[in-house]
Parts: sequence; C-alpha cells; structure tokens
Amino acid sequence: MLTSALWLAWALLGLSLLIAFVRLWRGPTLPDRVVALELMASLVMAFIGTHAIASGEPAFLDVAMVVALTAFLAAIGFARHLEKGGLRDD
Repeated sequence: MLTSALWLAWALLGLSLLIAFVRLWRGPTLPDRVVALELMASLVMAFIGTHAIASGEPAFLDVAMVVALTAFLAAIGFARHLEKGGLRDD
C-alpha cells in the first residue's frame, strides 16, 4: 500500500513540476517566473522528502532543508533587486 502511495505522490509531483515549468517558460512577467521557480523549489523539496520516506534514510531531509534555505535566499535576493529598481516588465 505504501509503495503505490509513493508512486502516486511521485506522479503528481512530476505533473506539478511540469506545469510549474510551463509557467516558468511562458511567464508573462518576471514575478510570475519567480513564483514558478519558488514552486519548483518546493516541489523538489517534496520529491526529496518522498524519497526519504521511500528509502527510510532521514539524512535526505537535511538536503531538503538546504534546498529550502537556498530558495528562501533566492526570493530575498529577487525582492531586494526589485526594491532597488531592477528590471521589471509588468
């Protein structure tokens, strides 16, 4: 039962990642692309967490935390860039 739930979770996460990539590709504005990147980082963390459950190895959760911190710093950097009057196309 757990195996089929994991496969379903991976399939839904993969579909969500594909949809987020389409939003990243099509835009239309820079903030839309940044939100898509943040969503993709969250989905990668979900993939890592699902893999940690499947493998029974809790060390992968540390990797997910590093990805979360990196995504947070990227969002802060983007916000500072916009605050300083960076390029906006909206």
